[in-house]
Amino acid sequence: MMTIKIPVRKRGQLTLPAKLRKAFHIDEGDIVEAEVTEEGILIRPKKLVDSSQAWFWSSKWQHGEQEVEEDIKKGRIKTYKSIDEMLKDLKR
Repeated sequence: MMTIKIPVRKRGQLTLPAKLRKAFHIDEGDIVEAEVTEEGILIRPKKLVDSSQAWFWSSKWQHGEQEVEEDIKKGRIKTYKSIDEMLKDLKR
């Protein structure tokens, strides 16, 4: 665990030190979420997804991605040297 003291500036502004930004892949313009907890304030980095890419993060699509990963891990895949070879196999 990392503990870093950050001074509060005018108008309540905080600057996340470079060490934290690097560790959590926070870049200029990124969004962070602040949550009030019993222990204090929890700040989480959030990445926004372009609406044209939101389908990929749907529950249905992610379930399919998990199934594919499992198939790959268990060797339930085929590779082909050409498209024609793949099409012949599909016709069988």
